[in-house]
Amino acid sequence: VQLQASGGGLVQAGGSLRLSCAASGRSFDDNAMGWFRQAPGKEREFVAAIRRSSSVTSYADSVKGRFTITGDNAENTVYLQMDNLRPEDTAVYYCAADRHWYSGYYVPKGKTNYEYWGQGTLVTVSS
Repeated sequence: VQLQASGGGLVQAGGSLRLSCAASGRSFDDNAMGWFRQAPGKEREFVAAIRRSSSVTSYADSVKGRFTITGDNAENTVYLQMDNLRPEDTAVYYCAADRHWYSGYYVPKGKTNYEYWGQGTLVTVSS
């Protein structure tokens, strides 16, 4: 299984970026995929996740209303649309996939829930 993240870059505060995460090796149509980020000197933190089969989503409070996670089952890809970016959003962004199936509307937010990780893509927001 491989997760290939792309779309990072340098943007000014208030700008937008769209991250992509393409999965290969297996389908994650019935699973959760998410984005985490890690700023220098800080712990990796949850950003957003989506249950692929139901499109139920969950967001960190710090990005609610600014970031949108979506999935494309045909392409086995998830996207993170990031609008109104702030300097504090600067980090390496990692996509992740969970091989477990959950019932109901549960969306996993913990790093340990996710077994597969991409290589990370750097997002830098200048003030």
